[in-house]
Amino acid sequence: MTPTRTGATLALASVVIVQLGLALSVGLFDELGPEGAAWLRLAWAGVIFLAIARPRPSRFTHTGFLACVALGVTTAGLTMFFMAAIARLPLGTATALEFLGPLGVAVARGRAKLWPILAAAGVVLLTEPWHGVVDPAGVGYALAAAACWAGYILLTQRVGDEVTGVRGLAVSMPVAALVATVVAGPSVAVRLTWELVLVGAVLAVVLPVIPYTLELLALRRLTTAAFGTLMALEPAAALVVGLLLLHQVPGPAAIAGVAFVVVAGIGAERTGARPAAVSPVAEPSRA
Repeated sequence: MTPTRTGATLALASVVIVQLGLALSVGLFDELGPEGAAWLRLAWAGVIFLAIARPRPSRFTHTGFLACVALGVTTAGLTMFFMAAIARLPLGTATALEFLGPLGVAVARGRAKLWPILAAAGVVLLTEPWHGVVDPAGVGYALAAAACWAGYILLTQRVGDEVTGVRGLAVSMPVAALVATVVAGPSVAVRLTWELVLVGAVLAVVLPVIPYTLELLALRRLTTAAFGTLMALEPAAALVVGLLLLHQVPGPAAIAGVAFVVVAGIGAERTGARPAAVSPVAEPSRA
């Protein structure tokens, strides 16, 4: 298998595993709520990445370390906002709205004006404002997650320019865990059981540890344009996973809306991608 095909396979596997991890996390909502489920995942992910990479402060520049800290804060916001969104919206709808973040970054880099129009049409179809049945709080949380994802991309590229390997994640993920602990930890800790703690550990491995590793390996074999194009398939994957695992049956408008967002994402990524960096390798996409 060629490096390009290997990279594409790894990236697509990451897309599927991310959505599986999100669908499985829904099962914790009844016990811990969406914020608690996000906190438990981030706490375990922070511990795991610390154990794997064991970062040394002396190996970071001042600006690189600050970028990692900012990335951690953004990661916490992204994770917690999105978990709150999928507690109120179908997985496919929430993921498509969240994808407006990276789509906006890609559009800002490019010159084509068609993609924002196509994405806007997709959002209208996904939310169906003429029916008024979509939870406005869920839409707000998904859009907040989209803004965090856009910031995450920019900060990830900054960290990737200054920090090699997964050392950036070994700082950003513990920071994300600390932020989530301040926000949700005190109210959730009293409801924890050993069973929930173990379930959280398993979910943290499924998301983000395994996908981050796969994405890191994929980014070593693909250009950012190719990688971003494959990531644009994520809303479609979320639609399928939501149907199969969560029994969320999308209507025709939702299917069309996701299709519009996916096409807009692919087009924007292909016309506005950042040139591939040779070294150091950029970190993977998100938490």
